Amino acid sequence: MPEPWDAVRADLRARLLDTSTLVRAVAAGRRRGVPLEWRRAELRPVALKSGRRLQVTTYDERQAYAANHDASTAADAVDALLGQGFGNWHVETTTEVLQVRITKKGDAQVHRSPREGPVPTAPEPHDRVKPRLFDVGHPDVRRFLAAVGVADHEGLIKPSRQDKYRQVEEFVRLLDASVEDAHKAGALHEPTAENPWHLIDLGCGHAYLTMGAYVWLAKVRGLPVRVHGVDVRESSRERNEKLATVLGWSDELTFEAATIADARDEPRADVVVALHACDTATDDALARAVLWESPVVLAAPCCHHDLQAQVARSQSPAAYSLVTRHGLLRERFLDVLTDALRASLLRTVGYRVDTVEFVSDEHTNRNLMLRGVRTGAAPSVSDLADHDELVREWHVAPALAVRIEPELRAARERARP
Repeated sequence: MPEPWDAVRADLRARLLDTSTLVRAVAAGRRRGVPLEWRRAELRPVALKSGRRLQVTTYDERQAYAANHDASTAADAVDALLGQGFGNWHVETTTEVLQVRITKKGDAQVHRSPREGPVPTAPEPHDRVKPRLFDVGHPDVRRFLAAVGVADHEGLIKPSRQDKYRQVEEFVRLLDASVEDAHKAGALHEPTAENPWHLIDLGCGHAYLTMGAYVWLAKVRGLPVRVHGVDVRESSRERNEKLATVLGWSDELTFEAATIADARDEPRADVVVALHACDTATDDALARAVLWESPVVLAAPCCHHDLQAQVARSQSPAAYSLVTRHGLLRERFLDVLTDALRASLLRTVGYRVDTVEFVSDEHTNRNLMLRGVRTGAAPSVSDLADHDELVREWHVAPALAVRIEPELRAARERARP
């Protein structure tokens, strides 16, 4: 017989939190109409040097995320999972196996059976979790994550901040691969105390990723680096500077309140970052990178209004009317066209460009990142012709092309066959 889900949930909660009797639990499947963040979740007790913990491993479509919780955080982690839209729970204790299926009406079908086989006397010693690139075991990583509220004082990632942690880690993963690529290609010099790398984050906001970049490069990898963040809001500058001071990093981690176009001119910017700069602010950031001849550029565009407005004032190519007659399709297509033209323009002025997926903090489809490494290679005549034809066909003037017009003219003069 179906049982009320609220009563069953309370019973499940008690079993999941009792690490003295819990053996293993798995949550999977999906309930209709209830949001579900994870594809699957597994819980089990583990014995660490610091004591018994509840290990929670959650899975999305790409990877697994493991966290060990003590009594102070386990309840929040379990409540967060029980609040998700999982349709099935399988819970094994030392004495019983509990299987729960939540029906379309929101009731719970429960099957209880005695546990068969040997009863585990204690959880296996387990001080290892899935290796992380941005490992909270590193003291400076842990200090940073605790200071920005992503981890607690013991270095455990808060269940409600898993998304932010994944975003920071994915960003440093892309950053690390990009600087290594540029360094091996000879585009990025060997950093020294006298000649450190200069990273500029244009549109840094609350600087989670700015500081994450600093922690990864300077503290984890031990590289000489200076990081500067720019954001138009004075409140962001004050907040970020205060945090950098509290952490003791203000000599190498600085901030400025200005627009991207009006930010102070730097003698050099080895790495330029622009994540979710709105509309043509991305073009401002890319233009600054081109003028600096920055070896590495990482830009995740957002809010592509400029070409949308230009195309709305003109007539689309006839063959594309099947796309542009639908508002949503037109918007998404022109987003892609905008970034394709940006990538083409960066290639014209000497960058090797690829596009990669980046985890957006808004968790939308706007998670494209343009990643450029400066090689200085001249553009090909055929690539220039393809770019020009695309611009003529759509009757558009990309904002980036306007901002770097002198550099484009010079690049065209040295085009190769």
